[in-house]
Amino acid sequence: MADYMVIASGASSRQVAAMAEHVEFKLKQAGVSLLGLEGMRQADWVLLDANDVIVHLFRPEVRDFYGLERMWMDASDEEVVTVGRE
Repeated sequence: MADYMVIASGASSRQVAAMAEHVEFKLKQAGVSLLGLEGMRQADWVLLDANDVIVHLFRPEVRDFYGLERMWMDASDEEVVTVGRE
């Protein structure tokens, strides 16, 4: 599947789309090919598949609804890294 998964939120669909475009640009600059880019039309949830790393970008309500973080509720501290404003 993937070695790493990044989950992040943007305040609006416009911000999520801008974040996705920026991540795509930076990956291309680094010579990383995208295997897939999904969800740009509505930009509620954008998925960028960079092979070993999958990036999920959400609007906050959509992120809360799907709750991908729940998949790692039993994970050790080394497996989950949380970066936020808190």
